Amino acid sequence: MKLKRRQFLFLSSVSAIGTGFLSWMLAHENHQSVDISDSTTAIAANPAKKDLLLRFVSVADTGTGAKGQYAVAGAMNFYHRQNPYDLVVLAGDNIYNNGEIEKINAVFERPYQFLLKQGVKFQACLGNHDIRTENGDPQVKYAGFNMKGRRYYTFKRNQVQFFALDTNGNADWKNQLTWLEKELSLSKALWKVVFGHHPIYSSGHYGVNQSFIKIFTPLFQKYGVQLYINGHDHTYERTRAINGTTYLVTGAGAGTRPIGRSEWTEYSAEKLSFAAYEVYPDRIEVSAIATDNRVFDKGIIQLKSA
Repeated sequence: MKLKRRQFLFLSSVSAIGTGFLSWMLAHENHQSVDISDSTTAIAANPAKKDLLLRFVSVADTGTGAKGQYAVAGAMNFYHRQNPYDLVVLAGDNIYNNGEIEKINAVFERPYQFLLKQGVKFQACLGNHDIRTENGDPQVKYAGFNMKGRRYYTFKRNQVQFFALDTNGNADWKNQLTWLEKELSLSKALWKVVFGHHPIYSSGHYGVNQSFIKIFTPLFQKYGVQLYINGHDHTYERTRAINGTTYLVTGAGAGTRPIGRSEWTEYSAEKLSFAAYEVYPDRIEVSAIATDNRVFDKGIIQLKSA
């Protein structure tokens, strides 16, 4: 009986250690927000891809400094560990509620400190909340937003050229549109990506912007813009290609609102999220990623010529 009792105590100790270890493992996995019961839909580390031109992400309507922003930032961090990237398109409303630059640590530098320490570059544009203080000028000058003192600007990464716009009502529209057409016409980039804060096509609260359809879509079609990224509607939505351009709303970077569907909608969701893009010579693969680190939408944007 004494031997059996020792065996029992020994086995009980092993069992307790094992249970504790298992609990730690599960807690660790849950901290990473990976469902171990079904890991097939979770983000997996990708090996280096020889034909991958660029990987980047986009997010908008972020600047609250609150729980929702940190949840999305955490998912962006997790994705970076699995699939390194060095560019974030930040599509406006970077500082709530009134664009006060003194909040920059609370609503940008602290939430994204991991990415910033990894050398990830944020390329911002101005949203409607951002222009409430000094018309957004402090943000335009802020080094971390990489706007280089310009309210609209362009930059290149590999064979991708980006065009950042000021889509606010008080923008310098005459000069900006002249600049945009000139830059698009001069671009020899394989891929042309335009981003601004306000939607052109959306099934969310703000809906379709008929004025922007008249202003922008002829230019996009003429010069072969394959992708337009925006925020403002606090949702995720990906359209089918409309005259060769896909429109992507990624405004659920800190909060969400309800969203419907339209005849041109490929996918829409009311989820805290960001979008990730892998650019290849013949396509862009888009993934919408929620705060549980799961991809809830995948789409392909095909290369087209002007």
